[in-house]
Amino acid sequence: MATVIAVTSGKGGTGKTSLVGAVGSCLAALGHPVLCIDMDVGLRNLDLTLGLSDRALMDFTDVAEGRCPLEKAVVEHPEIRNLFLLTAPFSLPLDVPEESMRALLRQARERYDYVLLDAPAGLGKGFQLATCGCDRAIVVSTTDTSALRDAQRTVTELMKRTEQIHLVVNRVQPKLLKKLHTTIDDAMDTAGLPLLGVVPEDSLVMLSANQGKPLILCANKGAAVGYRNIAFRIEGRKVPVMDR
Repeated sequence: MATVIAVTSGKGGTGKTSLVGAVGSCLAALGHPVLCIDMDVGLRNLDLTLGLSDRALMDFTDVAEGRCPLEKAVVEHPEIRNLFLLTAPFSLPLDVPEESMRALLRQARERYDYVLLDAPAGLGKGFQLATCGCDRAIVVSTTDTSALRDAQRTVTELMKRTEQIHLVVNRVQPKLLKKLHTTIDDAMDTAGLPLLGVVPEDSLVMLSANQGKPLILCANKGAAVGYRNIAFRIEGRKVPVMDR
């Protein structure tokens, strides 16, 4: 039975989609069947991050509304075994009832070990749909004050839907933290969440996305290590949040 994980953020630009693609790839490389679902209707990018934009034809609304079975709508990655994508539609509005989304997730639980939902930023309909059937949630934030404040607001809403909520501090720049006289512990205290992982700022994240390749196929250091350790911790392993 799969674990359904909603990956959320209070604001855009925190690297949430990059995290879903990279952690999903790592879990798949570890031997787990993984389904990544892009929930960002109208602004989907997970297909680009995974290099599957030419393959993803059907979207999650086609499955939720009964136009296509799940097994025909998902796209398997050609290079990373066990990694699958179910994309979002290009256009608004989003009228899928929450019960239809829960039904989709019930099907997914029978086929995959992990289902990662890339929720849109903010607390609107897309966020509500992405979190309506999750077992746990990850809030992705950078260390800037506005991102952490928005993360707090996200946590308040997530607590109505799941008890397991963790923080990932993304795009960390140690030199900037030093100048700001702040730490990761400060970020944890502000967000009010236990820490699942820390990912450093890394130009290879953008480079790999622009090349249409998952990060683990392009790098074995920097952000790739942070994402790998998050995958390990999701599995239940006791590993550092970030190798030094």
